[in-house]
Amino acid sequence: MAVTPPVCDFNWQAPEFALPATDGKTYSLNDLRGENGTLVMFICNHCPYVISIMDKLVRDALDLQNLGVGVVAINANDADAYPDDSFANMQKQDFPFPYLHDESQVIARAYGAQCTPDFFGFNAAMGLQYRGRLDSSGRNADAADLPRDLYLAMKQVAETGAGPADQIPSMGCSIKWKIA
Repeated sequence: MAVTPPVCDFNWQAPEFALPATDGKTYSLNDLRGENGTLVMFICNHCPYVISIMDKLVRDALDLQNLGVGVVAINANDADAYPDDSFANMQKQDFPFPYLHDESQVIARAYGAQCTPDFFGFNAAMGLQYRGRLDSSGRNADAADLPRDLYLAMKQVAETGAGPADQIPSMGCSIKWKIA
């Protein structure tokens, strides 16, 4: 089921975390902060929305890193119900940014993550400036030459400290919450 997260709550402060990564390290938010901003992405392995944008996601992450923006992805899905999202399967991914496992789902809840992908773009002071989409492709992997909403917004954040006033929310599969 497709889910759309709420609009950007400008200057909301990023919650701290310390989570294990697929490279065997544990990272805190402070470890991952970029000089000009930080992008926290909630993604997973099995979501067709994430799969369809993976190449563009990696391209934009690399381009943002070159602008001094730290980039991190977090998978918070219930791996018992969705084995493709297990930590072992996460380790099969080869990303140019840390891929963290939020097994307890505490961090996803602290951020208010709703779907995969869900993007949280922070300025250098860790105030939220972007909560929008990557681009307009949705699940259409063949969509090319689209405006790069995420990249352009985070480029603006890196250069000015402020995100665009007009943002279009991301859309994706709901976070797979554990049943209590």
